[in-house]
Amino acid sequence: MSQQMPYNPYVAYPYTEMYPSSSYPFQAGQPAQPGQQQAVPMQPSGSMIPGTPLAPGQVVEESYIENILRLNRGKVITVYQTFENNTQWNAKIFRGVLETAGRDHIILSDPESGKRFLLLMVNTDYITADEHLNYIPPALPSGIR
Repeated sequence: MSQQMPYNPYVAYPYTEMYPSSSYPFQAGQPAQPGQQQAVPMQPSGSMIPGTPLAPGQVVEESYIENILRLNRGKVITVYQTFENNTQWNAKIFRGVLETAGRDHIILSDPESGKRFLLLMVNTDYITADEHLNYIPPALPSGIR
């Protein structure tokens, strides 16, 4: 029988130091030394993207679906969704008043029944509206159409 060594989480194993001390943390404004790579800080995932101010305190991040939907709160929309590997129903249509939207969801309310629907964007194929949708196109750099 082979003897197994117990795991000790406090022992420093090779390749566990994610940022070697020679290159991280770096000091902003320090010139790069010859032979050293210049460290560039990365923007964290999910952070706010600079956008267009609409009114004091209100900002649109970019031309994301969530922001287009937010500009159209209170309008009646139809959301077409499909659900993979669902034995009861593969596709479903939801129609109602747009209450709000987030990056991963839409909230609709049915004015007749008062029922509210929390719909996931991952299942959304497309959305239609019977009236004009408010839309603010993103500002593009000059020379790009």
